[in-house]
Amino acid sequence: MARRIGKPAPPRRRLAIAAALLLTLAAGPAWSQAAPRPVAPAQDPQPPAAPPPQAEPAPSELPRKENPGLLNEIGKLLEAPGAALPSLKSPKQTIDDAADALSRLAKAPGVKGRAICPLAPNGAPDCKLGADRLCQGKGFKEGTSLDVDTTRNCSARSLLSGRKPDESECRTETYVTRAVCH
Repeated sequence: MARRIGKPAPPRRRLAIAAALLLTLAAGPAWSQAAPRPVAPAQDPQPPAAPPPQAEPAPSELPRKENPGLLNEIGKLLEAPGAALPSLKSPKQTIDDAADALSRLAKAPGVKGRAICPLAPNGAPDCKLGADRLCQGKGFKEGTSLDVDTTRNCSARSLLSGRKPDESECRTETYVTRAVCH
């Protein structure tokens, strides 16, 4: 016989049910997660003298006993939900931060020139080294490339022969043409 499956609860309702369940579990009595401690046998058959009765503090004044575990952590999250989330910047703060970064970049000395990017051990051009060389030539310590140019250099013999140069007769070179210097 076929079973009829109803429509699942909407996501908001499921979230509300889950939150209510968690609140019920977090507010209820907590079970100890530690192993029970052995009780030493009583050596003195007489009970100790009872202290004078004192007024019991109100439940809200009692210190909350920490019970490590998942339910305790969920309870803390539900008590102060904003504490677990990072604070977000307002759109104005984000725009101000971006404007500050752009103004710092505009103040950084940018230089124009042409410095070759030497080949790294993996065969790719190392333009960081090329930007450093360009900036050092202008009196700075190091640099970051802003603009690069790639050219294909072929031997003069292959160009003068009137035929299309072979790949082995040409090489690709990369140059840094603009860099921000530090």
